[in-house]
Amino acid sequence: MKANCWIGKQDVRVETVADPKLLNERDAIVRVTSTAICGSDLHLYDGFVPTMESGDVLGHEFMGEIIEVGRGVQNLHKGDRVVVPFPIACGSCFTCQRGLFSVCENSNPNAWMAEKLWGHSPAGLFGYSHLLGGFAGGQAEYVRVPFADVGPLKIPEHLTDDQVLFLSDIFPTGYMGAEMCNIQPGDTIAVWGCGPVGQFAMKSAFLLGAERVIGIDRFPERLRMARERVGAETINYEEANPLPELKEMTGGARPRRMY
Repeated sequence: MKANCWIGKQDVRVETVADPKLLNERDAIVRVTSTAICGSDLHLYDGFVPTMESGDVLGHEFMGEIIEVGRGVQNLHKGDRVVVPFPIACGSCFTCQRGLFSVCENSNPNAWMAEKLWGHSPAGLFGYSHLLGGFAGGQAEYVRVPFADVGPLKIPEHLTDDQVLFLSDIFPTGYMGAEMCNIQPGDTIAVWGCGPVGQFAMKSAFLLGAERVIGIDRFPERLRMARERVGAETINYEEANPLPELKEMTGGARPRRMY
């Protein structure tokens, strides 16, 4: 199959690699129909994350069609469309049982490496270095999904890939940021950064009941999208000091919640 591979610092190539195979009875093989590039992939591209090896397959935002499942996977079947969350979670450890899937205690076989560098190990992660398990990523034609009975979300046929692909990572990231603000009806929310995650956070703030959302950035195209696509008010921090500008926009009081 073809896959987008990390070769070295600032060297990424589409290469022919071996097709993935089931290694565990809880695995599934997904034929990738849509995938995305995350801003976090730039850390790999620029060589800031250690333990990358030449030929590693990139990508942790993807979805597709199940083509094979292990006998331990009872909730998914061949032909199902799924979107796959970026953390790999076992579903049964202490943290998974409490909904803390991103710090699953069982999915990263190289947890000891991450603990030496960071003090604590996150879950295993698709396509994101051997510190996080060395799992092949989803910028490929096919991918093996471990613990497939836990993470993948089955997608109804009437929804397109474009409508659900961002559930793999970027939309939940922005939503969680807004959710952590404990937004109350009538709140004004200020969001620093109008890139993709910031725009999802702004949209989520409206969904959660914010009356006003103010996006802060310096790139005109991002600020324009925040106004036109999200309905946010905006501040260009290269043209105005955000704090007094926020006070002016909110009648002298700072926004009640900030992300």
